[in-house]
Amino acid sequence: MNDTIVALATAQGVSAIAVIRLSGKDCIDIVQKVFKGKNLQQQPSHTLHFGTIYDDKKVIDEVLVSLFKEPNSFTKENCIEISCHGSPVIIKEIIKVLLKKGARLAEPGEFTKRAFLNGRFDLAQAEAVADLINAETDNARQAALNQMRGGFSKEINRLREELIHFASLIELELDFGEEDVEFAKRDDLRYLILKIQTYLQSLIDSFDQGNVIKNGVPTVIAGKPNAGKSTLLNTLLNEERAIVSDIAGTTRDVIEDEVILGGINFRFIDTAGLRETQDVIEAIGVERTKERMKKASLIIYLFDLTQASLSEIEEQEKELVSLSIPFIKVGNKMDKADKSLLSKLEEKNFLFISAANKTNIQQLKEKILSYFQVQSVKTGDVMVTNIRHYQNLLQTNEALQRVLDGMDQEITGDFLAMDIRQALHYLGEITGTITTDDLLDNIFSKFCIGK
Repeated sequence: MNDTIVALATAQGVSAIAVIRLSGKDCIDIVQKVFKGKNLQQQPSHTLHFGTIYDDKKVIDEVLVSLFKEPNSFTKENCIEISCHGSPVIIKEIIKVLLKKGARLAEPGEFTKRAFLNGRFDLAQAEAVADLINAETDNARQAALNQMRGGFSKEINRLREELIHFASLIELELDFGEEDVEFAKRDDLRYLILKIQTYLQSLIDSFDQGNVIKNGVPTVIAGKPNAGKSTLLNTLLNEERAIVSDIAGTTRDVIEDEVILGGINFRFIDTAGLRETQDVIEAIGVERTKERMKKASLIIYLFDLTQASLSEIEEQEKELVSLSIPFIKVGNKMDKADKSLLSKLEEKNFLFISAANKTNIQQLKEKILSYFQVQSVKTGDVMVTNIRHYQNLLQTNEALQRVLDGMDQEITGDFLAMDIRQALHYLGEITGTITTDDLLDNIFSKFCIGK
């Protein structure tokens, strides 16, 4: 925490400008050693300064320096952002000269980690920073922004405070154990826990929608060879992403890309055709298809209506049901199919399309969306999008249920206090009131280096 850290804050590669970020008590002194312009130590916070970066007598680049003095910065430390031309050579040279003058390279997420450790925001808000950067839809952006602004944290902290009040009263009872006094009225405690559980359950229930908004929906397009899977992927993406051929087994590996439908990011995954094969490479592709199907949130199973028989379709349908994953039965090549087969399949909840002619593709998109009803996220909406938060909420709810069960069994206050402390612990882990180094390392290691 005493080091001055430096990292590129903008994306790698050639660009018009790049931003190099520093944070730490000595960052102004370090930059001043290589900066020719105004004396940065004498300038007020939140000011911009034009000048030149030198390495001894060699000019590296003309830059614009943004100055933020503690505690009025993102990390609550002295911070500087150097805007330079976006040549990789220039970026490398500037960072190299800053390292030579005493800075060190930042670790992944270290700027945000320092902001958390210095009290700029809590852990849930810090995690929302990464979610905001990675948001791919407007709903994901709004959900992350709501969390970063502290709406979720305020609710969690309010619940903790109410529980802490009762926990302290029960702890006080333990000090007067021989006098048989009751500072925490059990009816009031029961009412509070039921109220908290009701709210916790609403947060837990919001995770299904929140997870879809944040992470999107992995959707596998599966079926036998030549069913039209690659053609359907290209049609959904509106580009020639996958190779289309009449030769069975053309797709041997997973091909995937993303499309936003109804504000949800769908990752469509084209897979190798499912069949028995002696080709070693194709067999690996078939195995990968089966693995992807098990991990999918939705399966679009394509049947070739010109080749498949009714008995074969029914057999494949049984295998789909055994996976216990939502699936859509899609009959492809409807324009070439036998009319008697179509009439028999109409009663089996089939959707008929022609991927090549783009027939009924809009109906397929509507069918896909019907499995994931996501409303627009509005400013102030509280929603759980993080699996870590979701697990902590489940554990909190279980601990509170043990308190209720304990009161029904009339157990002593020390056991009630133990379960309440457990609930407080799980709630505290969400916002970072209670943390471990392992937890922090795991969270911030997933951030990009300059954030």
